[in-house]
Amino acid sequence: MVNYKNTIKLLKQLDWKLIITLVAIFIYGLVILSSATHANQTGSYSRLIKQSLAFTIGIVMVIFILMCDYNFIGNYYKGLYVISIFLLSVVLIPGVGEIRGGARSTIDLGPLDLQVAEIVKLTFILSYAKIVEMKKGKLDNLKDIMKLLMYAAPIIGLLIAQPDLGTAIVFCCIIAGIIFTAGIDYKILRKAILAVVVLMPIVYLCIDPYQQSRITGFLNPEDTSIQGNYQVMQSNIAIGSGGLTGKGLYQGTQNQEDFLPIQDSDFIFAVVGEELGVLGMVALIGLFAYFLFRMLIIASESKDEYGTLVVVGVASMFAYQIIQNIGMTVSLIPVTGVTLPFVSYGGSSVLTSMANLGIVLNVCMRRKKINF
Repeated sequence: MVNYKNTIKLLKQLDWKLIITLVAIFIYGLVILSSATHANQTGSYSRLIKQSLAFTIGIVMVIFILMCDYNFIGNYYKGLYVISIFLLSVVLIPGVGEIRGGARSTIDLGPLDLQVAEIVKLTFILSYAKIVEMKKGKLDNLKDIMKLLMYAAPIIGLLIAQPDLGTAIVFCCIIAGIIFTAGIDYKILRKAILAVVVLMPIVYLCIDPYQQSRITGFLNPEDTSIQGNYQVMQSNIAIGSGGLTGKGLYQGTQNQEDFLPIQDSDFIFAVVGEELGVLGMVALIGLFAYFLFRMLIIASESKDEYGTLVVVGVASMFAYQIIQNIGMTVSLIPVTGVTLPFVSYGGSSVLTSMANLGIVLNVCMRRKKINF
């Protein structure tokens, strides 16, 4: 029999500030998406409906996730780890995995393109946080750190095999955030940073030519013959022409006349800059900053180490995606196919982002012990 008093107590422990901020970001994104998809011109709202439907289904997913204690889910970390590797392996099979954006990363389910890596973000965070938690207090020697990295190596390797370097970097940020929070020795951290810097030229030589062109283009922004530079140039024109207050919603010429490429997903932040100006961009960045801040508060108040590591993993994922997407739009970071959470168009992205947020709220709701 359900104990309604205790259920109410759990619900009261939810971070409603985080939830309200999420809703504000999504509504903001939906308005911008209506302009990016030219719904005002065509009268077609199909993508807006799909985005809203994904968000609604995401809310239902969050409710189901809240019903199960995150520690109970964490007990199955081995199974979650195997599922992560299985999904990333299956998508590499021709005929099963579809090539999208140069990477074999998607399974075609008819009305929905399932981006497998989006699901794996959640299963990996839940499993890896548990693995790292069991190593708590033993992160002061290189041997144990290498063991943790070896757990993550198959995941990164399978992502690079697609090849999807952008998503692989997202996972590297998740790994770094979780290990750093678990208490890595700073001497090892300094050596790790040095090793990354030294290995960067070698990594550059090993990646695919089209990925190399993204880096080359970033270093030579004036050369529009390099793949990706034309998109960035148009993005800069859009944002620069917006000025302080923007041209007005649905009035951006770069967006409305389709000079701005992939404006409904990868470069949607440029639509914000052109039509709502600096003030609109600052408002959205402010919402994202507060969104991440609330998650860090939840991580600090978690009743156990596992909850803290899970929330930090999710926060690291969101932080990188936000910084990467906005950074590439304004020419501060090389272009990758990373979308802006809850703003860019994409049902898979919205659903999995909601599922990850559900785990964060799960940790938040159970930060205090309630006796049933």
